[in-house]
Amino acid sequence: MNELRLGNQLEKLRGEQKISQEEAAKQVGVSVQNIHKWESNQSYPEFEHLLKLGDIYGTTIDEFIKKDAALQNKINISEEEKEDDDELLHPGFYIGIGIMFLGTFLSLIIGNLTITMVTNIAGMLIICFYKEILKLLQDIKKDFYEQG
Repeated sequence: MNELRLGNQLEKLRGEQKISQEEAAKQVGVSVQNIHKWESNQSYPEFEHLLKLGDIYGTTIDEFIKKDAALQNKINISEEEKEDDDELLHPGFYIGIGIMFLGTFLSLIIGNLTITMVTNIAGMLIICFYKEILKLLQDIKKDFYEQG
């Protein structure tokens, strides 16, 4: 298969249709700067714009994607991230709830409400930012091993 970046495909197809960037921008409903960025591979168009471009140039989205390995990888990475984001009950949820219950239990035994407040805040932060905390710890570990 002949690999061609999406921007190069768009520029080639626009040339074959003898359409200026201004005319393409007008038909798609975007600025000329967007057309320029897409054709120079500085960014990718939204799917709705890609559909319009396909209609204008007489091709389909799958033809655009089949010819651009970088776009295929970007779509695959986006799908993997989306699957990760769909995971509602990740380990951070259980860890955070556990810390909150532990703090509440300890405050009942000791009789200090400060423990409950601190552990509830810590638990909520872990629930909300578990993935970010993991990434931060992984980056710190990576930096540590690179320096060592």
